[in-house]
Amino acid sequence: MPSNCKEIREELIECMLKSKCVLIQRNTVKECFKKEHEADVPSECQSIRKSFAECRRGMIDPRMRFRGNKTQ
Repeated sequence: MPSNCKEIREELIECMLKSKCVLIQRNTVKECFKKEHEADVPSECQSIRKSFAECRRGMIDPRMRFRGNKTQ
């Protein structure tokens, strides 16, 4: 995984571990990404998750493989 995706992934994990869903409700990070827990995840974590998905998609997209992933 390119370093920029790795950094976003680590940032996402760190954000989720600080969320109400994980800390107070004792759910796993995977469970917190499900629809029923969506309200317990801060919008910051949701935007980081979207950035991570776009980064991963950029690794597969043939056009992006030549240009490289966009950095934030």
